[in-house]
Amino acid sequence: MPTHEKEITAPVDLCTPDGRLNPAAVGWSRTPLHRCNLRGWGRTKRWEYWCVTTPTHLVALTVSSLDYLALTSVYLLDYGPHRSTPRETSVTALSPLARGVRLPRDLDAAETLATGRINARITPDHGATRLRFDCRTPHGPLTADLAAVLPAGHETLSVVVPWDDRRFQYTSKHTARPAHGTVRLGETVYDFTDAWAVLDHGRGRWPYSTHWHWGAASGRTDGHTVGLQLGGTWTRGTGMTENAVCVDGRLTKIGTELRWHHPDNSRPWHLSTPDSDQVDLVFTPFHERVDSTDAVLLRNHTRQCFGHYSGTVRTDDGTPIRVDRLLGWAEEVRMRW
Repeated sequence: MPTHEKEITAPVDLCTPDGRLNPAAVGWSRTPLHRCNLRGWGRTKRWEYWCVTTPTHLVALTVSSLDYLALTSVYLLDYGPHRSTPRETSVTALSPLARGVRLPRDLDAAETLATGRINARITPDHGATRLRFDCRTPHGPLTADLAAVLPAGHETLSVVVPWDDRRFQYTSKHTARPAHGTVRLGETVYDFTDAWAVLDHGRGRWPYSTHWHWGAASGRTDGHTVGLQLGGTWTRGTGMTENAVCVDGRLTKIGTELRWHHPDNSRPWHLSTPDSDQVDLVFTPFHERVDSTDAVLLRNHTRQCFGHYSGTVRTDDGTPIRVDRLLGWAEEVRMRW
């Protein structure tokens, strides 16, 4: 199923020397190839978001710099069968002028660091990424030491989304990366042996007000290892999407804006490609996380649902893949930043 979007196959600078978007950078690739030579201050956003899931619990780590502010957060959700309702543990740290946070220019170019209320390290490590953090919670210390493996030949989605030559975003989305390690909350140890990692790596210059949808899932289904990367709303009118399916390490780029139908976040969502049957999925939530921030310059409202995807997706050659209760999330976010 061909897409109109340009596939990039060689390294390219994201920006021209004056800091504007390089027209040659607009497109997508199967491995990170963009050199994120961003310039300017105030509208530049950099972040690393990792979420590692298991059948019974998950953990997420965010390290971000918005120029005038740094935001670091950790989130642990326990939804094991021993609990009647999922238990969430969340810690967020804000730092003026992005003090205490260091993010490299490019993905895996160097270690990402955060210090303060949350101490975090994201370290490239010989075909894997090591995720470590520690912080205090009302339930005791929360610490993690995890590894997200990138198997040889495993394809990922990197894409540049252009609003114009001054506002644009480079994102590298990785799904279905095998992961392992442990997370400790007080005296409780969470085993992440049977785990999958998803990465959202972002570098760009954003407009002040943004509205987006994002969904992702990873795991084994229909005899395959499948990763879903599903986005929308914020990409409308740009000529690019951030939609893709990864099956057994091979990426199928979806160049169509998805239709997101969710009359109520707590009820099943329906995600589909309006002009084909390439994506036809129902997402059924079991837990909703609501997160709001009001820090004068930064305001956000996030409704992130965790649940399971079921339905069908199709690969490049039209082969249907049956998706059966693939664990992941879907979210709607409104940002003023």
